[in-house]
Amino acid sequence: MTHPYLVGTRHPRVLAHRGLVSTAGGDSAVWENTAAAFAAAHAAGVEYIETDCQLTADGDVVLFHDDTLERVASDSRRVCDVRTAELTELFADHGGLLTVADALDAFPDTRFNIDVKTPAAAEPIGALLAPHTDRVLVTSFSDRTRRAAVDATMRAGAAHRPATSGGRATILAVRSLTTLRLSPAHALKDIDALQIPERHGGVRIVTPALLRAAARCAVEVHVWTINDPEQMQRLVRAGADGIVTDRADLALRTL
Repeated sequence: MTHPYLVGTRHPRVLAHRGLVSTAGGDSAVWENTAAAFAAAHAAGVEYIETDCQLTADGDVVLFHDDTLERVASDSRRVCDVRTAELTELFADHGGLLTVADALDAFPDTRFNIDVKTPAAAEPIGALLAPHTDRVLVTSFSDRTRRAAVDATMRAGAAHRPATSGGRATILAVRSLTTLRLSPAHALKDIDALQIPERHGGVRIVTPALLRAAARCAVEVHVWTINDPEQMQRLVRAGADGIVTDRADLALRTL
């Protein structure tokens, strides 16, 4: 049965990668994964936002990709060592910090694809996601972390599990099995989507065999991070169900 997360929305899916940031550079530039970036994606007509979460020193689950603040804020500290209030102040001129709870409340019609970046966030995120499992997909590069977040959500009283996308081990298993012309059905148990790069380290991940096998198992394939319109169209024609992109506005026009 198709998860509610994937029901009643446009196909192919367009997932706004960390929101939509139309300007870059400058002291007041909008940062990715902020309230302003999400508002821009929402205004463009996006139904799905892809985002990431980390845990602060106060135990709050905030939307941020990296382990440290270095790339975004030229600050070498780890996010887990910074208080939430200080992060809020730091983000104030750059689009506004969001916690997971903030995002779910502020954008009630948006469906969120949340990548759990640290095992420490898997347990606390459960209570935040439990009331919203119809519109949340949980993923992580670590299948163990992904499963821990799903289990925490169910323990918190969710009516049903959130949607979920396989981690590295799942993707490797599916890619290997399809290369050998074997069914990946067991590896895809309780998986709603494979979210994968077209290539990794010179190896093609998105293959015709993988796309066919995923379709037979009723699992969607979302390819990241695709910003070129011709590449978007080519992947969708090949059978991809969704595109994760920095240019969600362009993808909506293209697809």
